[in-house]
Amino acid sequence: MSSTKETKILTFKIKRFNPVVDDKPYWDTYELECDDGTTVLIAIQELIAKQDGSIAMRYNCRAGVCGSCAVLVNNKYALACETLVLQLNKNVIKLEPLPSYPVIKDLVVDMSQFYEKLLAIEPYLKRDHSKDPETEILQSPEDFHIIEEATKCILCGACHSSCVSVWTDTNYLGPGALLKAFRFTNDTRDEDRRERLKRVTSEDGVYRCHTAFNCVEACPKELNPTEAIQTLKRQSAKQTLKFWSRS
Repeated sequence: MSSTKETKILTFKIKRFNPVVDDKPYWDTYELECDDGTTVLIAIQELIAKQDGSIAMRYNCRAGVCGSCAVLVNNKYALACETLVLQLNKNVIKLEPLPSYPVIKDLVVDMSQFYEKLLAIEPYLKRDHSKDPETEILQSPEDFHIIEEATKCILCGACHSSCVSVWTDTNYLGPGALLKAFRFTNDTRDEDRRERLKRVTSEDGVYRCHTAFNCVEACPKELNPTEAIQTLKRQSAKQTLKFWSRS
């Protein structure tokens, strides 16, 4: 017995801006028939293919893994590829680029600042490889559990975009980079813990976080960068106290 898909004509309002030719952003409005399997990304692809090929949108995996399709959907951070339009229960779907990033065109933003902060914390394992075992470097399930949530970050940049400290301090590392710093600082296979904590212990690091929890609300993977940052604060304070107690 075949089931009938629910369909509905929805209105899409897309914030448009091309800094090369436009003086300021403006809104374009479209109508599209959607069914219960239509995601925001599918809707945008349909609009580009059938109504307006000039709409710019970044996407890649279409499976909620790469993070490249993060946008504001009705004023909330979301992955376009995972957001089903009929489940929004709105007749009008408003789409905007991630705030705080420079707009390249329409829904595509320049994330250079986000990646610069990420690279600053050196997000990779650092070891003396001359001491590596001949097989894999083992890690217990208990040790992995400490960093498990942080490993699920997909680098969509939503947390960085939502952070009030990022808005007011361009030097702040931001919640995305600091979540990665937590992940490697607490990885038992890494041998750079002391230097990693030094990198994030500054006014532009963990102490710039004012626990507004915007990053937690914005994260499409329901991660908690704020908690990770507070842990880094405690760890850095303990390291500093150990240093002064030896002096």
